[in-house]
Amino acid sequence: MKWLRNLDSLVAVLTLLPSVILLAIFVYGFIGQTIQTSLTNWGKDPAQALAINPVLQFVGLENYKELFSGFIHGRFRQDLVNNIFFTVFFVGGCLLVGLSLAIILDRGPKGEGFFRTVFLFPMSLSFIVTGTIWRWMLQPAGGVNQLPAAVGLPEGRFAWLTSRQQVLQFDWNHLPLFTAWLIGLILLWIGISALRNAQVRRGWIAVGSAALLIGWAIFIGPRVQLLPFPEIHGFNLAFIGIIIAAIWQMSGYTMALYLAGLRGVPEELREAARVDGASEVQLYRRIILPMLAPITLSAMIILGHISLKIFDLIWAMTGVDNAPTEVPALLMYVTTFRSNIIADGAAIATILLLLVALVIVPYLYSQLRSEVRR
Repeated sequence: MKWLRNLDSLVAVLTLLPSVILLAIFVYGFIGQTIQTSLTNWGKDPAQALAINPVLQFVGLENYKELFSGFIHGRFRQDLVNNIFFTVFFVGGCLLVGLSLAIILDRGPKGEGFFRTVFLFPMSLSFIVTGTIWRWMLQPAGGVNQLPAAVGLPEGRFAWLTSRQQVLQFDWNHLPLFTAWLIGLILLWIGISALRNAQVRRGWIAVGSAALLIGWAIFIGPRVQLLPFPEIHGFNLAFIGIIIAAIWQMSGYTMALYLAGLRGVPEELREAARVDGASEVQLYRRIILPMLAPITLSAMIILGHISLKIFDLIWAMTGVDNAPTEVPALLMYVTTFRSNIIADGAAIATILLLLVALVIVPYLYSQLRSEVRR
């Protein structure tokens, strides 16, 4: 009956309405307030920073411009570089270690249940606990540096959490050029793959976008200068210990995902490949790993989201005053609650939000399209 259907719809709306209102106010409302604050000069005048009713001026995108090209904001740029390197090595390490452990367990070794529990246990810990444990282990005069002495070798002297040595250095002025080349090549690969799968419209859009970016990188990019002076950034070796700790905690998660995927591969498919003469390496490389591509993508999205907003692990391992291991989330805390420059802190928070959205939104969009097609 029509009135019963209308009643069911009304009940559904009334049930969801409180959650929607709370979400709109305490999530999206505060996001909007943060973005609005980032467009003002709140905190630039010390007299107004902690005022009950501060007098604010609208400055537009000036705070963002200063963060990326201002003379005094080199710290933010290095922190952003730190976060990018951390994301690449953390995500790659988790995928590699997790896949290796999953392949080993998939072969059914003795004590599989015990080892699966051991590998998953670190994931149950908080980043604060993990950071505290690994901070003790990576002390310069103890822990890991003492291991060589156990076999008669000299003690290690590496400053795991305080090293200021950098590798993979580059000039910040070249960042637009690198970014254009990277995104252009990725779009080119996506476009070629789409054309091979008969997705003509999507393929040509990707190829056209790639051509524009690569053309810009060739003809215009070399002349673009973000700063009037060279500014060298790179990967701080002090991040190695933090990356190891993060991989130790989260590789069990990727192991569980990959193991579930491996157990879902039909045994008949494996046997058919072996009958056709495929070795174990060929079996995994040409059949099983391509079937695990959706799992890899899901893991990359989740791990990338975690790495971009990492805060508590670094807080526990090195604190907030160790510049070589600082990331934008820590700088946002220091800028907002120590320096009381609220506008700059809000701008950093907004940039982090955009970075996370760039990782998550395309994935959610593709998942939604897949659901609609079904």
